[in-house]
Amino acid sequence: MEALVQAAPAWVKERREAAAKHFAAVGFPTTRLEDWRFTNVSPIAEASWPLAQGGFAQAEALTAAVTIPGAVRLVIVNGQFAAGLSDLSTLPKGLRIASLRDGARDATDGIETHLGKVFSLATHPFAALNTSFLDDGVAIMVTKGAIVETPVHIVVVTGGDSPVVAHPRVLIVAGENSQVRVAQTFIGAPDTAYFNNAVIEVVVGPSALVQLYTDQRESDQAFHIANIQAHVETKGVFESHAFSTGARIMRHDIGIGLKGEGADCTMNGVYLADGERLMDTHTSLDHAMPYCTSHEIYKGILAGKGKGVFNGRIIVQLDAQKTDAKQTNRALLLSDDATINSNPQLEIFADDVKCTHGAAVGQLDEEALFYLQARGLNRAEARDMLLHAFAGEVIQGLKIPALREQIEGNFFSRLREDTRAAI
Repeated sequence: MEALVQAAPAWVKERREAAAKHFAAVGFPTTRLEDWRFTNVSPIAEASWPLAQGGFAQAEALTAAVTIPGAVRLVIVNGQFAAGLSDLSTLPKGLRIASLRDGARDATDGIETHLGKVFSLATHPFAALNTSFLDDGVAIMVTKGAIVETPVHIVVVTGGDSPVVAHPRVLIVAGENSQVRVAQTFIGAPDTAYFNNAVIEVVVGPSALVQLYTDQRESDQAFHIANIQAHVETKGVFESHAFSTGARIMRHDIGIGLKGEGADCTMNGVYLADGERLMDTHTSLDHAMPYCTSHEIYKGILAGKGKGVFNGRIIVQLDAQKTDAKQTNRALLLSDDATINSNPQLEIFADDVKCTHGAAVGQLDEEALFYLQARGLNRAEARDMLLHAFAGEVIQGLKIPALREQIEGNFFSRLREDTRAAI
């Protein structure tokens, strides 16, 4: 590992050192900070997490279990690109893929231009921690005008025989008028504790389209921190669809900057929190230019002593006239001990805009349950049908059929298992 670090080019070392200096100054966030007041990360901050070194025995079998037929498969094991588990045999025209380590050394495809530049270290301490260990990961580059029909599937596998930390990194750059669909599945060694601290940066060129699907199904003892940051240029379109069923503590920070006129963004997600699991999603949409649109729907299902946090921030800058932004957050509580903290935020500095937001928290409709039971379903079947309808609105937005079937199967399997006590 030390030899690889020493071999990094000067610009990588500079960004790594700047991030390390910043993290050393601010440290792990605490509940005294507004953005973290509902999420106590002391179980992460107070534990010892040796940096993962290489792979582990279960990685290959875990990867095989989430394969998407026909997709370009990229595997990251404990933060390192695993060429032997990946499948790059038939890359579609216009798609270039490199490990970040090799790409950074070769200075190819503009990696130096974008890596570590899509987000601010000052507002993302865990991303700063990730960058301080910047070494490897994958870069996905789509050339100008390329329409990539074949989906790209990134499998991020973390774990080992003892607790470890990994810092996987992904960079996606879509050139002008290009299109690509990228799915990422986060998995790990079952029934083991580890800390997965991921960063994904996305650059959407003018009139380009990037669809990003995130499936988080980590070990129930794991800690999962993920930061997705995207920069969308003129008439570009970025979609983020996130699905979460795993981890002891999960925090997703998703920040989208609509930096060009007429840019568009969709951010949808659904999560399941049971037991004493904490699921925290913070989204931020920066409408910086005129005629931009955004659509956001986040839904949560909470059982047991599960805890959900949703903070959705929309900023409409002074020059962002004709903005059209919509945000919806809904949560279902299946037990008396489950909790949700929802905080939609609108910060509007322009005067010719259409912006709406809403939050709703409730339980399953007893009248609807009674109606279904009166037509021959038992209570468990009636409950499952209503929960399918609640989550299905988001799941049906998946444009990769094999991935949709996989996520739907996992989500509702976990739902039946984890909420059985709520019947």
